[in-house]
Amino acid sequence: MRETIASNKTSMRRASFPMSVLPSSRAITLGVAVTLFGLLSVLPVIYMLGVSFVDANGEISFSNYRQLLLDARQRNLLWTSTLLGTGAALLATIVGAPLGLLLARAALPAKRLLRIALVIPLVIPPYVLALSWILISGSQGVVAGWLGSDLLSEWTYSLTGAIIVLGTSFYPLSMLATEAAARRVNGRLEEAALLVAPVRSVLWHISFPLIAPTVAAAALIIFVLTLAEFGVPGILRVRVFTTEVFTSFSAIYDFGQATALAVPLLIVVLIVGILTKLIIGERLLATRRSVHPGMILPLGRWRLVVIGALALILAASIVLPLTTLAVESGRPGRVASAAWMSGAAIFNSLFLACLGATLIVVLAVLLGSGRARMRARCGGLVDLLFIVIFAVPSTVVGVGLIGLWNRAGVMGEIYSSQWIIVVAYLARFAPVAALMLAASVRQLPTSIEEAAKVAGASWIRTFTHIVLPQISTGLAAAWVVSFIFAFGELGTTLLVAPPGESTLPVRVYTIIANTPSTEVAALALLQVGIILIPLTLLGLFARGQVGSRGKRI
Repeated sequence: MRETIASNKTSMRRASFPMSVLPSSRAITLGVAVTLFGLLSVLPVIYMLGVSFVDANGEISFSNYRQLLLDARQRNLLWTSTLLGTGAALLATIVGAPLGLLLARAALPAKRLLRIALVIPLVIPPYVLALSWILISGSQGVVAGWLGSDLLSEWTYSLTGAIIVLGTSFYPLSMLATEAAARRVNGRLEEAALLVAPVRSVLWHISFPLIAPTVAAAALIIFVLTLAEFGVPGILRVRVFTTEVFTSFSAIYDFGQATALAVPLLIVVLIVGILTKLIIGERLLATRRSVHPGMILPLGRWRLVVIGALALILAASIVLPLTTLAVESGRPGRVASAAWMSGAAIFNSLFLACLGATLIVVLAVLLGSGRARMRARCGGLVDLLFIVIFAVPSTVVGVGLIGLWNRAGVMGEIYSSQWIIVVAYLARFAPVAALMLAASVRQLPTSIEEAAKVAGASWIRTFTHIVLPQISTGLAAAWVVSFIFAFGELGTTLLVAPPGESTLPVRVYTIIANTPSTEVAALALLQVGIILIPLTLLGLFARGQVGSRGKRI
């Protein structure tokens, strides 16, 4: 009898052993997602780093870096890039941080609409704002027409102009980060301090120190995004590393030099990513407000001044640029004519951006869900990777993709088709979508998934029927953000787009030099209009979701 029982136990162990070592459906799915992310987003950067140490004969060499360190022109590029990043970050913080504090703590009229309006410069492609800057500040521009004299044309194509454009474009990042940080401050700390100190002292000694790390982290991110920007320096003729990488590869076809030029940017991106993660920590994925709201700022006699300042910012960052483009494009018939002439590029942009955004969200929701359930230490490293990959300059990504995909076989077929543009979108924007969706999944208690598992539901069923419906607003937001980024992407697409295949940003960039400004302005205005449509729909969708739950934003 004992021998029979022992034999049965042994056979049961043998039968169950293969099942115990088989990976779960969750592990397989996440493994495929991580592999795709590594191949699409991480491998091009690693490839470029490796190639930079190889000379024309295929031997290990440091000649590219030796030239980079000894060439005075390269040092000037580094200095100009640093000034551009620092200036834009300072301007964006000076404008954005006070706005975020006001949105979080002041009783302002129509705050929801005001917040949406102030975010608009962030979703408009920076090169569109650069075009409007040229029309505003040029010798025949709006300012010269109003004043009757040329005062700003010296700044039109200049480092100062690029700083103004990029600072205007990125200030909503500082605003949103400051608002989120201000809402997370525990109101009890401020209430206790108000018993013995005035409002000004409470703000200076309690509120500001708690908000400052997030403001600093946002400034660092803006600094890196400015270094990575290609369109604005290219249009305003400011020579920085991103434009030099593009020139070295597209004009001279010097792959080694283009790669070596990208390395300083990659090093800066890595350092800033580490600093940002050290400053923010897990707050990068923590978006909930404090249980105890903070104090309301008493505007008092300053109310009219604040409202006037808000109106001035909206006018300078939104109304004036868009109105200038509209006036320059002329009557609506010209916009329709420009759209007809560039119909193929517009259709390509819409189709590829929709397809790219959908694939980005599919990949990012898997990466984000895996990140949300990680331990803090491992999750911090993943966040750092996402930040660094997203901040890699578009021209660097483009050169890396060319080096990897310009080969015979299946990869060559993809490279010679429109699919390479979709690959570029995935490589560039999957990290930011993954961070957004990780924050959404992080808000769901793990007990929901654990209860479903106890009830016998598979991970796939739990994920599709429980997790995804709970983060529908996050999914919609990630899709819209991915669509906006993809629809306005310029640097990478300019390098990898096959001959005869153009997107709207590429067409606008390539026709600036030899096309009437009316057509360029019409296309830029059309692009802004298309971008604002999904943003408006997202706002209505989010409002409906919040209204159905009986909450207020």
